[in-house]
Formats: sequence, structure tokens, C-alpha cells
Amino acid sequence: MPFRHATSSLSRSRLKLLQVFTAAGRSGAGHTGRVGCYRTVSSIPLGDGWWSRETRPASEDSRIHPFRIETSDTEIQDLHARLDRARLSPPLENSGFHYGFSSSYLQKVISYWRHNFDWQKQVNVLNRYPHFKTNIEGLNVHFVHCKPTGSLSGQSGKPLMLLHGWPGSFSEFYWMLPLLLANQDDLAFEVICPSIPGYGYSDAPECEGFDTLAAARIFLKLMERLGFSKFYLQGGDWGSIIATNMAQMKPDSVKGLHLNMFPVTNVNPVILVSLLLGSRFPSLVGFSQKDVKLLYPYMQKNIFSMLKETGYLHIQATKPDTAGCGLNDSPVGLAAYILEKYSGWTDSQNVTCLMYLDMCAGTVTAGHMLMQVLQLTSNSFIIGRFLVLRSLQSRSCNTAVTLRC
Repeated sequence: MPFRHATSSLSRSRLKLLQVFTAAGRSGAGHTGRVGCYRTVSSIPLGDGWWSRETRPASEDSRIHPFRIETSDTEIQDLHARLDRARLSPPLENSGFHYGFSSSYLQKVISYWRHNFDWQKQVNVLNRYPHFKTNIEGLNVHFVHCKPTGSLSGQSGKPLMLLHGWPGSFSEFYWMLPLLLANQDDLAFEVICPSIPGYGYSDAPECEGFDTLAAARIFLKLMERLGFSKFYLQGGDWGSIIATNMAQMKPDSVKGLHLNMFPVTNVNPVILVSLLLGSRFPSLVGFSQKDVKLLYPYMQKNIFSMLKETGYLHIQATKPDTAGCGLNDSPVGLAAYILEKYSGWTDSQNVTCLMYLDMCAGTVTAGHMLMQVLQLTSNSFIIGRFLVLRSLQSRSCNTAVTLRC
């Protein structure tokens, strides 16, 4: 049965979702709040898998266990010692961020991270919401599960799964949880934020072949285990592909799908002709002046910029073990790697979302996004979570089965 993504006749629950995620787009925490995909997507068989080295038991343990994030003084001392020993190469004169994240800028971030950032306090922030783990297909899958605040007359909250991408984690949704959980006009959501296997506190696959289809199937099993036969999905980056795969596998279970990344997997001749004519005759192909400004010159703004910004994807898809050796061992290297993505992918008009830098005083004042990045980097370094991303990215980037149309 095909899954059709449409926007007509929005229910109140869908409307609330759009309001929250549109706010995310406007604040710089996401891309846009628009829903704009109208094509029919083919269904995918559910299948099955096992991702542990251990032999698969006759029956899986379906219990759900509470989980709490913890840290130790030893881990914090090790992090601080490595920050103190950081060795940075000076940047080329007047090169700015042209060759990646500026080491002169990074030095100020390191100083803030070492002397002002409180990792123990951030652990307490992460534990603000209930965490759980359950074993699915041989992997202990971590997730945050939040129920609505306040009472709802005769009904429960609408189940909603939020799926992160890279670089990201379950905690990137923390700021919007109060909006989704709040009872507004007798409507609220029951939110599930899982960690993709290999990210955060979910086990990493121990066998080759794990891709977005496997992640989608695991999360469908998670929702079933939690007792949800119908639910809503939101995904960004890898999460958008996983969410789409979930809808393809069980279209009758997905009541609404919101994506803030739309992978283009089939470019037909009509699109190519429109792009060729659009720069000279925009009105002929339905392009507005805003469309023209965003699209052209096409090669420079799309092909060349894509090649410039996707070097990370190539090495992570082909030689992740090599990159992982250095990034797992150096918190500063990992921070530079992640900060470069956040700074490069953040709207230049909203750069203060990242941090405020007083060049004269040489100080860094944390903004929401800097705190999020340092939280993510500290967490990833302490639990050694860069190298294990290899399975999802290398498998998915080297096959054409993740989004079937």
C-alpha cells in the first residue's frame, strides 16, 4: 500500500506540530516548518535483523528498564586534562573559516569549555526527563519518554516520535518538549525521543549491514512495545530518512509525517527543463524572484557548494575508522569537527544563535547552540561515540535502498 504525504484537512494535532516546528525553523534550530511533499512513495517490507555478536535467543527480552545518565570525577578530570593539552596550528592570515573551523576562534571555545562549562550540571539537565532502555534485535535501545503535563479530558496524549540526525542527539529536542507536552485546548503529545543505534546511549551495531531500514524497523518495534499502534513522526537529517522508511513500512500506523530534510532521489526531465529555463524565464516555469535568488547561479549555489560542504560525508561513508581514531581520542578535534558543521549550516543571519564572541575582550559568552554543541561533544567524547557511526553512514551512503520511490 503506498504512503501518501498530504497537507489537506489538517487535524488539531497536526496543526500544533506545524506551529512548534515552524517556530523551530524561525529560531534557527531547524530548517523550515513547511510540509511540501506530495508524491506517492512505495512501501517497503518490514523484514527482520539481529545486530549483536551474541547468538539470537529463541525469544527476545521485551522488558523496558529505567535508565539514568551518570558521569564520574575521573571522566571529567580526563576531559579537562585533554583540553589543557590541546595543540592547535595557527590559521593562515585572513583565512577566517574558509578552510574549516578557525583555530583562533576554537582557542576561545576551549577556554570556555575548560573553565566555564559544567559537565556535571549538563548531566543533570539531560536527566530532567525520564530515560529508558529496551533490547530490540540484540541492541539496547535508549529513548526518552515524556507524557503530557496536566490532565486531558478522557484521552491520552497523541504519541509522537522525534528522530535526530548527525551531528545531533535526543537532547536537541529538549527545548521544544515543554511546548509539545503542554495541554493546549485539551491537546498534548506523548513524546518519544530515541537515540539511533550507534548514537548517544543506544548500543552500536556489532555486525555489518545496519542501515536506515534497520533503524526504522527497530523504532517501529519500539513504538509497538510501548503500546502505540498509530502515531506521528518527525525527523531531521538521518532521522528524516528513517521516519520516511517507517512510514513506508507501516503506512497505516503513521498518522502524520513531518520532515525538515527532503532527500531528492529521482530527478525527472521536467525538473531538469525547469532548472534550465528558470534563470532566463522564471515565470514560465512558476519560479518566483525569491526562487531565482535561491537557485541561481545553479552550479555555484547547488553543485559546487554541495561538494564543498560534504567532504565529511565521504570520509565517514568510506573510511570512518580512520577519522574515528583521531576524533575519539581528542575532545578538541571532535569539537572542531562538530562546531564547523553547526557554524557552516547555521543561517548567517542567525549566527548569534551559535555564540557571542567579543574579539576585543577575547571572551566567549555561551548561546543556546554553543551549549548544545559542547553538551553533545562532551557526551560523545566521554562515551566514545564517533567511531560507531560507521555502520549507518557507510552502509546507507553506499546503497540505494534507504528511500524507495
